[in-house]
Amino acid sequence: MKRKTFKHAAAFAAVAACGFTAQAADWSDTSIGYRYGTKYAEPFNSSDVTKNIINLSHVSGYKYGTNFFNADLLLSDSKDPSSVGAKDGAHEVYVVYRHTLDLGKISGKEYKFGPVRGLGLTAGFDFNTKTDAGYNSKKRMLVAGPTLMMDVPGFLNVSLLELWESNAPYNGYSRISTPRYSYKTHPMINLAWGIPLGFVPLSFEGFANFIASKGKDEFGGNTAAETNIDMQLMYDMSSAFSAGKNTFKVGFEYQYWKNKFGNDSSGPAGKGAFAKTPMLRAEYHF
Repeated sequence: MKRKTFKHAAAFAAVAACGFTAQAADWSDTSIGYRYGTKYAEPFNSSDVTKNIINLSHVSGYKYGTNFFNADLLLSDSKDPSSVGAKDGAHEVYVVYRHTLDLGKISGKEYKFGPVRGLGLTAGFDFNTKTDAGYNSKKRMLVAGPTLMMDVPGFLNVSLLELWESNAPYNGYSRISTPRYSYKTHPMINLAWGIPLGFVPLSFEGFANFIASKGKDEFGGNTAAETNIDMQLMYDMSSAFSAGKNTFKVGFEYQYWKNKFGNDSSGPAGKGAFAKTPMLRAEYHF
């Protein structure tokens, strides 16, 4: 099957997945969160960047599967300026949506073997918009592929996803806009988890993305394979406010992101393409 056909299939899967969200939810969890760190990194920037990040997140389940939506508003300090010569920091919006269809629930059959409790099909999209001095990213990406749902307390999903990614950046220094450019279709192994830790009010949560090279970038350079691991240890402090379980959560988060956005950290992008970022995190769930 040709690449264009795959791309159209992914687009159809993403639209079909969105259509399923009209089904009534059996359960849902929506949260507003905040995180803060002083060691964020940006490619081609040798400085540590401080960021305040506000996020809205929603996860829900219905008769045939689950939905996940997350929107981050990322506010940088002046080390990642909003424009050439600006003294204020860049701002970015990054949105992720995933829908997973549970094949067992659709077919009425059980797909359980070894450590796997079920099989699914996942589709969705990422997009971002960032206003900064250099790149001004306008990422668009469709994803689709199979998912293994592991038999653990809480959840652990392992997905093999095909990625169709493009960008249309604007260089603030040269004032040159690049027409939307599609990278080589490439795979990603994704892990997503939320696991309670015994009888204490702690949970281990996060995701890990292992992303293959996406070929040449829009300027003709080679891209590198990425490793992006973002994990947090969260404490449920709801009882201190006489609130329901998992209403208020605080914790520590750490991100390890090598070759950020496909930029080789051993090349011109430098150490800014290799983030090792500790963060403080707080969430209110409703």
